[in-house]
Amino acid sequence: MSQAGAAGTIVVGAGIVGICCGLSLLEKGEAVTLIDRDAPGQGASYGNAGVISPWSTVPQSLPGVWKSIPKWLLDPEGPVAVRPGYLPKALPWALRFLRAGRPDKITGISDAMAALTGPSVDLYRHHLRGTGHESLVRDSWYLHVYRRAEDAHLGDAAGRLRARHHTPMEVISGHQLRDIEPALSPDFKAAIVIRDQARAIAPGRIGQVLAEKIQALGGQVLRGTVHQLTPGDNGWTVDSDLGSLTASKVVMAAGAWSARLLAPLGLRLPLEAERGYHLVFKNPGVVLNNSIMDVDGKFVTSSMDTGVRSAGTAEFAGLDAPPDYRRARIFKRLTKRMLPDLNTEEVEEWMGARPSFPDSLPCIGELPGLSGLFAAFGHSHYGLMMAPATGRVVADLVSGTRPNMDLAPYRAERFS
Repeated sequence: MSQAGAAGTIVVGAGIVGICCGLSLLEKGEAVTLIDRDAPGQGASYGNAGVISPWSTVPQSLPGVWKSIPKWLLDPEGPVAVRPGYLPKALPWALRFLRAGRPDKITGISDAMAALTGPSVDLYRHHLRGTGHESLVRDSWYLHVYRRAEDAHLGDAAGRLRARHHTPMEVISGHQLRDIEPALSPDFKAAIVIRDQARAIAPGRIGQVLAEKIQALGGQVLRGTVHQLTPGDNGWTVDSDLGSLTASKVVMAAGAWSARLLAPLGLRLPLEAERGYHLVFKNPGVVLNNSIMDVDGKFVTSSMDTGVRSAGTAEFAGLDAPPDYRRARIFKRLTKRMLPDLNTEEVEEWMGARPSFPDSLPCIGELPGLSGLFAAFGHSHYGLMMAPATGRVVADLVSGTRPNMDLAPYRAERFS
């Protein structure tokens, strides 16, 4: 069906980034239509471990990370996996990833991350206000737990970057840790506690609630697959299985699928579908008071409304490969080691594709040579945290307001 003139701005993608863009655009008085092949809020952010931290300022690539990669790849329960046939395609991205971890790069990347993650908790509370679902975001700490006490220190690269942004953190002993989280194994001898943040008890539900708010405010949320974007004299045409939609401006917030939709327009970007898995323990028999990262296992566990969720891993296999749920089942043994009294009988598996650039930063802003087409994708592991600030920035740009931040770190041209 044709829906010409359906909206002043079309947002392609109704994940948490697209939803936050839609809300902020509505606050600016823009007419908005979101379109996604899936239900709102059910993309990569749905599978998040629930961490909403203003202090997520440490990029994935750091100096020396290359030393750990062979060990991770050879370990069947390790945090990184590459399907053999995909290795040639993944290699150029991996080389860019390692270059992004150079000492002269990480401070700038960290500062750009902080600009997006810093307001996350306040902005989620702003968006949820009046919905009746404000309790979906709760005050929390983030505990990074260690089996060797000597490994829990604040003097490494990650600690220095967090200190640069005045992160409220401290090292505590194993005894103090179990006072905070009695369910944790006594094998953990120390922890780094990061305070003053929040956790989502149902990331997917947050997306649903905020999409409903968009509709209540007069925006549209459509369910359909986008096939093509075409520029015209007065804006853009978005062709989908719902027909053709036209708008003066378009925001590309389709996550890992964004680069595929932009390629016919001549834009080539090193966006990787970094597939993550989670496992939910439906009747866990234990409760966690905060979000917990097992630093050795590189995964995060949180109590949510459906049970205890463990999430993590990075699998490189492309957009179209079927899930390998063995990656999710790894969490059964790993989480049982973390929580000895955990009931592992009833579990639920999930896989989603994180849209990841090599430098841990998204693309935000008007795309080069494509007037009226704005990027809001590539948020890597941080989509849930960066989404509200991304929405604010995109709404400023679309409405012609100059954002109060330096957008250079997020421009697509940085990969030229």
